[in-house]
Formats: sequence, C-alpha cells, structure tokens
Amino acid sequence: MKQVLVVNSSLQGKAGNSHKASDAYLAALSNKQEIEVTNIDLNELLLPHLSGAEMAAWGIPSEQRTEEQAQLASWSETFIAQIQRADEIIFAVPMYNFGMPSALKAFFDRVVRAGVTFRYTENGPEGLLKGKQATVIAARGGKYVGTDMDTQTPYIKNLLGFIGLVDAKFFYLEGLAMGEASANEAWKNFEENIVNHLQ
Repeated sequence: MKQVLVVNSSLQGKAGNSHKASDAYLAALSNKQEIEVTNIDLNELLLPHLSGAEMAAWGIPSEQRTEEQAQLASWSETFIAQIQRADEIIFAVPMYNFGMPSALKAFFDRVVRAGVTFRYTENGPEGLLKGKQATVIAARGGKYVGTDMDTQTPYIKNLLGFIGLVDAKFFYLEGLAMGEASANEAWKNFEENIVNHLQ
C-alpha cells in the first residue's frame, strides 16, 4: 500500500483552496491505487518559528535531553520520520504575499537538517531523502506561473531537491480571485491535469 503524507498550510484550514485541491488530488489518487494517508495541518498545529533553543536540542543525544529539550526536538524528529515513511509527499501551498505561508517555512526549517536529510560531501550537498515523489499543489488568487513574481516554484523546487526530493511535480490553481469564470477555469484545468498525470 502506498504511503502518502499530506502537508496543508492554508490559514483557512479545510476551507482553503489549496486544502480543497489536495483533497481532490487524494480522491483521484485513491481511485487508481490503495493508499494510506497521513495528514499534517500546519494551521491546526500552530507551529512556532524555529528558535535557537530548539535547534540546539537537535544536537543533544536523546537520553541526555531535558523534558523541555525533548519536546522541542520532537517537532523535527516527527516530521522527518513521517517523510521518511512516505512514498509520496503532497504539499498544498497557498501564495501569501508572493511567498509560502510562514508556517510552511517553519516546517521546512525543521526538516532540512544537516546529517539527517542532507549532508555535505567533497562534491557538494547530497540529499538523503531519496526515492520519493513530491507533489506540490499551488493555489493562487492571481496568475504568476512563468513570471518573476512566482518566487514559490523555484524556491520550493530547489529546497526539495536539496534534501533529495528531486522527483517533484507541480500543479497550479491560478486566477482564483479574478472572477467566477477564471476560478472555474482554474479548477477545470487543475482536475484535467490530475487525471492526465495519474493515467
């Protein structure tokens, strides 16, 4: 059975377009194969920004950590373990002020860890999360793909590749705030792209 991890980051929770799009993708995927889904909703977790104390806790052996340090380290260790178990990781990403939600950045700050998810070699950095598929679902009010204002795509693609997730597929829902016709067209194109991808 395929293990699927879904990371949702919309401030609107299940009402967000990116969240709805990830649900649509999962429904289509489940029609093609058996899947077991693990969900992370960063909106519900209220994940704080990474602190120096939390980063320091990573370097302390688990048996030597205080209760507070163990709690701090558990964020990173849980997220990384969930990614390691997954065959496919779905990132549902709204665009806020031309970037990703700060909660998703906080998530990545805990996942990108030297010696754990990447390492430096004589030939440069090497990602350690290999052999997995990453699916990025980007929901946007405007239309930005292929323009300088789309800072999300290169950033996320480079970040995922840095930790070994080089098999990354991007699906876009754009123009959602540009009127009903534009939104309907965006959903239609998104659903068609999913069908074609999963054939």
